[in-house]
Amino acid sequence: MANFPRTHFVFVPLLGLALTALVSRGEIAYSRQVAMNFDPCYQREQDRHVRCLPSFINAAAGREVKVSSTCGDPPNRFCAQSSGNDGERERNCFICDASHPKRRHPSIYLTDSHDPNNLTCWQSESFQGADHNVSLTLSLGKKFELVYITLEFCHKRPDSMIIYKSQNYGKTWLPYHYFSSNCRETFGMAKDREITKANERQAFCTDPEDAALLGSKIGFSTIEGRPSAGEFDLNPVLQDWVTATDIKVVFTKIQGQGENDIDSAYYAVSDLAVGGRCKCNGHASRCIPGSAGDLVCDCKHNTDGPECDRCKPFHYDRPWARATSEDANECIPCNCNLHAKKCRFDVVLYELSGYKSGGVCLKCRHNTAGRFCQYCKQGFYRDSSKPITHKHACKPCECHVDGALGSVCNQTSGQCQCKEGVAGLICDRCDTGYQPSNKPVAPCVLDVGRPRKGHREDNDVCMPCQNTPLRELYCRSQFVMQGKVTARENDEGYVKFQVDVKRIYKSNSRRLRIRRREVQHVFVPLADLRCKCPKLRLGQRYLLMGRVDTSGPNARGARMVIDRNGFAGKWRRHKYERKLDMLRSVRC
Repeated sequence: MANFPRTHFVFVPLLGLALTALVSRGEIAYSRQVAMNFDPCYQREQDRHVRCLPSFINAAAGREVKVSSTCGDPPNRFCAQSSGNDGERERNCFICDASHPKRRHPSIYLTDSHDPNNLTCWQSESFQGADHNVSLTLSLGKKFELVYITLEFCHKRPDSMIIYKSQNYGKTWLPYHYFSSNCRETFGMAKDREITKANERQAFCTDPEDAALLGSKIGFSTIEGRPSAGEFDLNPVLQDWVTATDIKVVFTKIQGQGENDIDSAYYAVSDLAVGGRCKCNGHASRCIPGSAGDLVCDCKHNTDGPECDRCKPFHYDRPWARATSEDANECIPCNCNLHAKKCRFDVVLYELSGYKSGGVCLKCRHNTAGRFCQYCKQGFYRDSSKPITHKHACKPCECHVDGALGSVCNQTSGQCQCKEGVAGLICDRCDTGYQPSNKPVAPCVLDVGRPRKGHREDNDVCMPCQNTPLRELYCRSQFVMQGKVTARENDEGYVKFQVDVKRIYKSNSRRLRIRRREVQHVFVPLADLRCKCPKLRLGQRYLLMGRVDTSGPNARGARMVIDRNGFAGKWRRHKYERKLDMLRSVRC
């Protein structure tokens, strides 16, 4: 028995019996698995997903084969050589008749149950001469990963033949392997060319005599002898090489045929076998009929598609990948805190996360927002009594229509932005030192009994505000910046102003770092503010100069303070910008 070049097909003589036993054992094992609720794609003991593979089968068994020629219509005579009782060769002739049940040789005999003791053979029409093309085309119904293709002949083996494969259901064809007793003359190729990693996806040529398995059989191994066979899981080139949806065999020349021996010039095949697995990329243990009647993978690991070749919807937190013996590479659902039903994958975010998470939630519901629907959208704030996954985790802002600057509140605390003199979480009361005015534009005004402008409260007397030259103020201040006041709130004897920093002219404190285009907080003593030293209004832009207080409780013991010794003047570009640029170069 001859072997494949660089391969060992010792199992082929028992192929039919082995496959029958394998299928029987597989059916019994699968029934037991169903009964025990066992999932081959999941290890309960280790609580993890694992690679799973469909059973190895003869993918051609019982499938229709389209042939370009079949004898018997009209009936025709054919002859074959056989051994007589005394060992001499005898020529016996028969009739092929497609209408006679015992004399017909249709294509269904190519893939029927193969009984060596009762061979059934497909047979082509007889033809004149050795050169005559006849093709067999087999559709597998879906993508398979093939291991071998074998043909068993009832008559002479072909002198030359080609095996083709298609990966798109017969739309295009690629040569898989060539057979010829003279490869160079027939196909212009060298015989038994060395296979390397650079060419292992190419078709080569072999002598049919070298590829013979049991005299009448010829076989082709798709993967054995390929240098990357040992690392198949990690080699997409080889994975693509073994993938096929259709197989075509083209006989181009019959063996040892005379010009006038017409009755013996035909091809006859008893069995066409294609060994492989349904292609599921390691994410399914079986293939089942789909809704359209075609074969599809029964996908696990949160995968989807005919070959489990993509992640199922909402499982895009990391990219799809083929399962390996080391990692099932299951698809992971996006983390949207139960507030979204759709998400997408973002490769940039995935790389920035250290290849851990790339999902981005779409159309967050329940008034949430953010990549993970993890915070409340504008106009809502977090209800701290409920988890973020609760559908009522975000409550609408309840800002007072007169006391607040708008309907937007802090998304964490719910604090609304109050007008001057107004206080409270929803800006529904007057601040200390203010009284109601009954005017919606300015609902709270200073008490009439309060100290007048320009004085500091000290035993009911305000001291005059400082009137210091700009250069002196600049030199003694620890920070000088330009910013817009956007919010305010009381804070233990101080009023905390929220400032949107536009430009920084000076910052010499190591305890507090000020950044441009960031929101910073400036603290003003409440007593100084009542005397309008300084005077700050929401929505206005100011030049701010002050000190850094390292005894405060905020910002790790450091905060910006503007008191009566500081400065807060309405920003005038023509008045301040040139002077400040000059002061930055002055040595104080």
